[in-house]
Amino acid sequence: MEQFGKTLIIIGAVTMALGAFLQVSGKIPWIGRLPGDIIVHKKNFTFYFPIATSILLSFLITLIFWLIGRK
Repeated sequence: MEQFGKTLIIIGAVTMALGAFLQVSGKIPWIGRLPGDIIVHKKNFTFYFPIATSILLSFLITLIFWLIGRK
């Protein structure tokens, strides 16, 4: 039961960090506009696929979980 409690605390901390990141992400000018993000503008249609941003965020999240798992 003790391990389950620690897991819930870690999940809560990660959720809080993600929420804080989403709050300030609009103030970071380069997020979502990295080289490699695909944006297609047509007459009345816009397609946006942030592949470079997704790779960067995946790397950062993996690094965080790797650091947590080292204990």
